[in-house]
Amino acid sequence: MINLVIMAKCLSSICAVNHVVKNNNFLYGIIAVPARRALEREKIDSLEKLSDYSEQEIMNLHGFGRNTMQKLKSHMKEHHVSFKS
Repeated sequence: MINLVIMAKCLSSICAVNHVVKNNNFLYGIIAVPARRALEREKIDSLEKLSDYSEQEIMNLHGFGRNTMQKLKSHMKEHHVSFKS
């Protein structure tokens, strides 16, 4: 019983360390979560950083397809930002 209590305390501290919730609202409501996570993995958290990439480079990321790219390009156009050539 004591071993279970000790183990539970160890696991809860590990879970607390590994389960960090980021409050990244970049493109929230514009594109789906898998695509947003892919951008997050690449450290792309602004339209300015996104403009440093080509459309093809972004399309190669997990979660990006024609529909997501269309939504993203529309949002970028509204904010006068485009992909690099």
